[in-house]
Amino acid sequence: MQPEELRASLQSQADALNEAYKHHSAHDVLERALKDPDVGQLALVSSFGAESVALLHLVAVIDRSTPVLFLDTQMLFAETLTYQMEVAERLHLTDMRVIHPDPAEVSRIDPDGTLNQWDTDSCCALRKTVPLQRALAGFDGWITGRKQYQGAARAALPFFETDGTHLKVNPLAHWDRNDVQDYMNENRLPRHPLVAQGYPSIGCAPCTTRVAPGEDPRAGRWRNQDKTECGIHFVNGKMVRIPAPARNAKAG
Repeated sequence: MQPEELRASLQSQADALNEAYKHHSAHDVLERALKDPDVGQLALVSSFGAESVALLHLVAVIDRSTPVLFLDTQMLFAETLTYQMEVAERLHLTDMRVIHPDPAEVSRIDPDGTLNQWDTDSCCALRKTVPLQRALAGFDGWITGRKQYQGAARAALPFFETDGTHLKVNPLAHWDRNDVQDYMNENRLPRHPLVAQGYPSIGCAPCTTRVAPGEDPRAGRWRNQDKTECGIHFVNGKMVRIPAPARNAKAG
């Protein structure tokens, strides 16, 4: 199938699913996605961040053998790495896959680990976008924890969408912050330790800061930069690419 045909087919599938499930619960949407053979093989992509445990628990309740992809960028907080292992064990996730950036590409493009200081888009591509694309190569689609309340760019987020090559499922799209917290409280789920320290949204350590009371929860991500997304959620196949002259631009 040609790329244009694939995009059109996926969009038609997403439209049909959204129409069928527009009034359904997160559980129903996720269960349908995981059990419908027409949807295909899915993986849950999780950052094991501030709210991730809610969706991870929901997946574990429905099918704990669902593949879970965790992008270890090698720049995460130590607390995130520990939390990931603890949550995976507690929820008995049986197909946990830790994804790393390619060592040869890291050595070539970011040998001293400073790329994030001068080109955050390329750093995200190197450590997130490209590794995720490779990890998703064997899947028909993926499940995300994105929600409409997380910002203007996500305000119209549907349950089902496409990135141009895969179907994307957003079971929690219509949940608000209270829904997430209520679910976590009711199921006595463990909290990411950095949340209590002022990090309501958690990414890589160099690009995440504490958030002051009254600030938007995502204000600490790429602070003071015109950037709100890491790049893995670009649609229609348009993702950030690593530039060829990766280091010369800095030196020149």
